[in-house]
Amino acid sequence: METMRDAIRAGMETSTPSKKAPVPTAADIMTRDLVTFRPGDDVRTAIALLLRHRISGGPVMNERRQLVGTLSEGDCLRAISAGEYDGEPMNTGRLVGDLMNREPPTIAPSTDIYAITQTFVQNDVRRLPVVDAGIVVGQVSRRDVLRVISAM
Repeated sequence: METMRDAIRAGMETSTPSKKAPVPTAADIMTRDLVTFRPGDDVRTAIALLLRHRISGGPVMNERRQLVGTLSEGDCLRAISAGEYDGEPMNTGRLVGDLMNREPPTIAPSTDIYAITQTFVQNDVRRLPVVDAGIVVGQVSRRDVLRVISAM
């Protein structure tokens, strides 16, 4: 039979608290093998890359892998809709540098998934370049975030 003292002692014993899993960061979930563009790339070539790789956009970098902008399907559509119609849906000779977003939001590799989510919501973009010391090291998409949150 259990005494009152044994019952109190049993109630005071605590189990070891479970450790919380670390919050994933951009470095944990980012895509490293990116389709990238250069400002001097032809827009038609860029559109073909977007279609071939089934992506909605990507970073535009200079020769030192520094981010200079992003190119999205929306940027390409705006160029098509703004062009004069002369039998072609888009003026030839347009360059990625003419259409890209020159001030895209970015995140650091250490940015946690909750801050990444806030950045997506505040900026209404589909992807965020991950930049470390000015160099593009990856990209996180909205789908990457949803996939990780779903698995948590």
